[in-house]
Amino acid sequence: MEEKTDKDLYREFLSGNKESFEQLVIRYKDRLIYFIQRYVRNVEIAEDLTQDVFVYLLIHKENYDFKYSLKTYLYTIAKSKSINYIKRERRITYVDEKDFMEFEELEEKVFKKEQKENLIKDIQKLKIDYQNVIYLIDIEELKYKEVAKVLNKTLPQVKILIYRARRALEEIVRKEAGKYEG
Repeated sequence: MEEKTDKDLYREFLSGNKESFEQLVIRYKDRLIYFIQRYVRNVEIAEDLTQDVFVYLLIHKENYDFKYSLKTYLYTIAKSKSINYIKRERRITYVDEKDFMEFEELEEKVFKKEQKENLIKDIQKLKIDYQNVIYLIDIEELKYKEVAKVLNKTLPQVKILIYRARRALEEIVRKEAGKYEG
């Protein structure tokens, strides 16, 4: 039997399936304890904070954005809970500031990578002329005149094409976002 993805389990959980939530807890509990323990330097506290992460997920289940991985979302909550605990307990001296910086950089890279992957998927849904003009102008950062030459179009045609392409892409992104909100 094929193992369900995190997002599949989360959707089932949102539909009221408690076993799906338990599967997510089993899947991530130990990893989160280990992660949090690096910040708080205490296994028992890490276990408590991990439990807080899952309680947060239960209470605020509608906050998760399906455009991003659940794993990233859980680790972000875990980091926040860890930092709040450290501030509350005034144990900031136990935390290496370099660890925070490294994690924040990694977290930012993961989010940007996911955003880029989602955008590429959305661009690929456009018709080929729109894909090309968006790629050349927005990704390769060519000037409109250069794009006109590459695509063998006039400057006004390129301007109209990029306008329509961006509008079409915006519509696709809106529809995708609507899938996850409703």
